[in-house]
Amino acid sequence: MNRRTRLPVLTILAASLIASAAHGATPGNDPAALAKVRDTALQSDYAYQRLEDLTDLVGPRLSGSPGAAAAVKQVADELRKLGAKVTLQPVKVPHWVRGAEAASLVDYKGRPEGVTQKIVLAALGGSGATPAAGITARVVVVSSFDELKAKAAEVKGAIVLFDVPFDQRMADRGLAGTAYGQAVAFRGAGPRMAAEMGASAALVRAVGGAAYRIVHTGATNLQDGARIPAAAVTIEDSMLIARLAKRGPVTMHLTLTPQILPDADSFNVIADWQGSDKADEIVLVSGHLDSWDLATGANDDASGVVSAMEVINTLRKLDYRPRRTIRVVAWMNEENGGRGGVGYDAAYQSTAEKHFAAYEDDNGSGRPFGLRAGLSQASMKLLAPLQAALYPMGAGALRREDVVGSGDLHALEKSGVPSFEPWIDSSDYFNYHHTPADTFDKVDPDNLRRHAAVMATTAWFLANMDQPIGRSNIYASPAPAASAVAAGANAAGNAGGPSKAK
Repeated sequence: MNRRTRLPVLTILAASLIASAAHGATPGNDPAALAKVRDTALQSDYAYQRLEDLTDLVGPRLSGSPGAAAAVKQVADELRKLGAKVTLQPVKVPHWVRGAEAASLVDYKGRPEGVTQKIVLAALGGSGATPAAGITARVVVVSSFDELKAKAAEVKGAIVLFDVPFDQRMADRGLAGTAYGQAVAFRGAGPRMAAEMGASAALVRAVGGAAYRIVHTGATNLQDGARIPAAAVTIEDSMLIARLAKRGPVTMHLTLTPQILPDADSFNVIADWQGSDKADEIVLVSGHLDSWDLATGANDDASGVVSAMEVINTLRKLDYRPRRTIRVVAWMNEENGGRGGVGYDAAYQSTAEKHFAAYEDDNGSGRPFGLRAGLSQASMKLLAPLQAALYPMGAGALRREDVVGSGDLHALEKSGVPSFEPWIDSSDYFNYHHTPADTFDKVDPDNLRRHAAVMATTAWFLANMDQPIGRSNIYASPAPAASAVAAGANAAGNAGGPSKAK
């Protein structure tokens, strides 16, 4: 190389180095870099501050509501301030509006003259409406689908109450997801089955563990043309009605006037922290932005959204640039339709193979003990450096699953994208889930920092891996449902991943 050709080459090299420096350092998966990401997130209050903004300033964020629209703007503006490339992906979402809701027991065996008893309830998402003046009908209490079928002759024209308890003892022992799945089946399918059998309305015992006379709302599987009034009643009131029904007939006056309006315009908030040499590959981190309307959705799922925002904040502080692009997604409409996840998959289906991995935090803000991963057994071995980085903060437990099944990642996982979730202590999650009590004060700031640190460290590690980790096991041949691997798994004995049947 002569002097004349050497100078342009040196100039190009210098320009390349300057450009690289301008876009931040890329220290890769050096243990010291992983530790810096972890510790920076652990020492930050950014996520907790953003949680306060989202819950206290915006409030409830049910799809189609002014709160949901305000949340989109707030989160998008904040991510732009961090320097991320922000895109608002349009999504058409259901627009269900809660109306008047009231119930009272107006007749039962032994009722004193002039006495009625108020029942505390809340309409379920997708519920049909009573006339404005309400309906009066006999209550038929059942504790299983088999009992519902056996009482078919009594059901027609009646108000059916599914009095099925949430098993808090199971939740206390690390099986909250299983306990929830068993009870929530009656909220999802019960009203639809009752409607098919000619019931005038359906009630469901609150799906949760807190017996403080609060309701747990949620979606139903009711269909257009057969939307009977449907509501959740408190644990105490469900038990009261069941006891009275053992004495004799119980009659209720029920008023529910929700409305189903035309689908509304909304958005997924997408924010990219650009990668370097593998920028066309994506590591996605996420939470869902919408919440039910009874409270501010601090645990479900503002905590997941702000943890994902902390990932970019942490890398900005460190001036770290990953090899792959780290994408934050704040999903819209996880709670009563899943349109955000479906819409994202439709838009990015052709580039699904470019999604290296996806992570969603939507099991509440209990302490994380590690990760649940949808990988092959062989691929789990590649996570050893990540596990080593998470171990000092007590989050080194790894659990392999064929299907993680996180709420907004179903379609991506089916497309082969490996999915991750934090493995969380969810023993008290269903005390607050979908209730008026899911507010900012219920989120422990130390636990939230841990959530953010697990997500940030995992995202950084995945974004800088040299080896491919393979694709999702969702279409794999039958295998054990899950296996706990590596030292420390037993420490997660109190951590259970809730079912995604929201």
